[in-house]
Amino acid sequence: MVLSESEDSSAEFVCGWGSAFVNITVTFPINKVMFRQQLLGVRTFAALRQLQTEGLSNLYRGFFPPLIQKTASMTLMFGIYYKSCNYLNKQYPQTPYFNSIVSATFAGALEALLLPFERIQVLMQDKNYNHRFENARHAAKELRSIYGVKEFYRGGSAILLRNCGSNILFFLGRDYLMNALPHPDTVLERTTQDFICGAALGAFLSTLFYPVNVVKVKMQSKVGGTFEGLVHTLRIVQEERKHSIRKLFRGVHINFTRSFLSWGIVNATYEFLMVKLFSRSSRKNNHVS
Repeated sequence: MVLSESEDSSAEFVCGWGSAFVNITVTFPINKVMFRQQLLGVRTFAALRQLQTEGLSNLYRGFFPPLIQKTASMTLMFGIYYKSCNYLNKQYPQTPYFNSIVSATFAGALEALLLPFERIQVLMQDKNYNHRFENARHAAKELRSIYGVKEFYRGGSAILLRNCGSNILFFLGRDYLMNALPHPDTVLERTTQDFICGAALGAFLSTLFYPVNVVKVKMQSKVGGTFEGLVHTLRIVQEERKHSIRKLFRGVHINFTRSFLSWGIVNATYEFLMVKLFSRSSRKNNHVS
């Protein structure tokens, strides 16, 4: 099925949403194990034992906020980046790399508007709030009524740093790799290339920005009280983990595995939908076999 020209204008948004939906459904349990390690600094088996003790009914507890947040985030990430990049390249064709950096930063900043969903996700996955908040809706209602709207935006500085920095590197790397890959002869070859391209970039960048996510989780796991900055929270985390770099990266192997799988799924699904729904590809050579 190929959509009409008017619908084609929203191609990047539609495919971004679809890729995120598939990804978050598959990888949520892995993400939950990694979250416990980031927050508590425990080993993988200890995190798994926690989830096992809490029962299967709690495994997908907190699933709805990341589903909404990630689908909206991927929609903005791909849609805004490519729309902005296409516009800037038409206006300023002599500065393609600068255009890509500006577009990726803009997309990352817009994604940060979805911070409240990520904030609620952290609270729903933290075992300390299992009995305080019944569900995501209850948590959101209590935060707003007791602490105000500002409480939803804890960790904003960490999220902006992570989003903008990783977006710039991801899209520059993705555009380069997608165009450097040999032309695939079959659908399987194309999907494999797309998966490996996204997986390699995602795993590398998520590892690079892992400490930022650790600090972000620490910032967002607090309810009420003063807002602590990025650097101050990093110092607290370092003190809690006895200034051990190794402990700061605890859970990184789970994160690497999840990101490898997650971004492989995102990139492969995005390109699959672009080809199947819009007969287009992110590669400069847009021939679809």
